Amino acid sequence: MAHWLVKSEPAKWSFDDQIAAGDKGTFWNGVRNHVAKQNLMAMQVGERVFFYHSNEGKEIVGIVEVIKPYYPDHTDATNKFGMVDLKAVKAFSTPVTLEAVKTDPALADMMLVKNSRLSVQPVTEAEWRHVCRLGGVRNA
Repeated sequence: MAHWLVKSEPAKWSFDDQIAAGDKGTFWNGVRNHVAKQNLMAMQVGERVFFYHSNEGKEIVGIVEVIKPYYPDHTDATNKFGMVDLKAVKAFSTPVTLEAVKTDPALADMMLVKNSRLSVQPVTEAEWRHVCRLGGVRNA
């Protein structure tokens, strides 16, 4: 199974909001970048995803899970983009800041470092395990 990272501005949708959505989860919409769209299209039910607070905080704060695969985004008037549904799995006991990611040699090639503006990104297995350790999460 693949791993991913999604970004959200906490003032618009925070990890606390995601937790409040419960097991029914919520749709992840608003992506308007074709590379991010391709990443959403590649996501499979059951795959785990880092939840990153962008702009405010700039940190990975928890893990969500894909509960519904790619389907049309009802907010896209062009009908070119889609979304997936996600549910919260676990909050990090220690958020992993962008600064920590950028200064960690084990994460030097992470997409968050190489292309920090991309809103939906793949995460390698090694990066996943390392960030989970930094965040205080085991067996994620």
